[in-house]
Amino acid sequence: MTQTRNRPALIARILRWVVLGVVAITMLIPMYTMVINAFKPQADIIENPLLITPQSFTFDYLWAAITSSKFNVIAAYGITLLFVVLVNVCCIALAAPVAYVIARGRSKWHLGLLLLFVSGLFIPGQVTLIPVVFVLRVLGLINTIPGFILFETAATLPVTIFLFTAYLRSVPRDIDEAAALDGAGPIRAFWSCIFPIMRPVVATIVVLNSIGVWNDFVSPQIILGPSSGIYTVTTGVYAAVGQFSTDYTQVFPTLLLAVLPAMAFFIIMQRHIIGGLVAGATKG
Repeated sequence: MTQTRNRPALIARILRWVVLGVVAITMLIPMYTMVINAFKPQADIIENPLLITPQSFTFDYLWAAITSSKFNVIAAYGITLLFVVLVNVCCIALAAPVAYVIARGRSKWHLGLLLLFVSGLFIPGQVTLIPVVFVLRVLGLINTIPGFILFETAATLPVTIFLFTAYLRSVPRDIDEAAALDGAGPIRAFWSCIFPIMRPVVATIVVLNSIGVWNDFVSPQIILGPSSGIYTVTTGVYAAVGQFSTDYTQVFPTLLLAVLPAMAFFIIMQRHIIGGLVAGATKG
């Protein structure tokens, strides 16, 4: 009788693992193909794209991509990393106080303000690019780093404010009251007492924003533009690979160099994503 009852649960578990395995393989095959073909000559890539042998394995093409005059990967890393840092700093500095006011507010206006920001999650960033280009052109910020930083910061505010607000609502108000008794004003109470407690959700936001800015292609391609001479990793790859789209010994190594830092960063920081997302729900 017990075996009969456990059989549906066992079948469901097997089916779940089969589905997860199929999805994982489907997602990993493109990554696997890109990685192994970054170390192979052109003939082997065309003949055996899913196989690699010790005889065909070489670092020459990867090193050629690193030292290529068509795509300065080190400069692209530096520029993109600068954008990642600036967007994170601006986003957190703006979103944290706003989320604090919304989380501590009790009126319907605070809820309406939250809904206003959250509504930005339903608007694709690409839809707003054309109006943004016109605004930045009027302000004289098109094809400039400040203009790009302003756009990326605005694009990251909705999800940041949403997560910050959800987390702050789980933080006891006793902390605010204790800070007030010690003579701290609202601004000092937030930055000195409340913000240090937000480290889990801040880490989550940093990871999400960093990967989003690193992988963004459309925004820097349109806002910065080739005429600015400023290339991120993605736009630099597009400019370099576009000229040699059939030379796979340049395409695959260049693509690998572009995604490798983001992959490593995500793998190292992935626990902070889940930890920050559930912290507000589990914090008592």
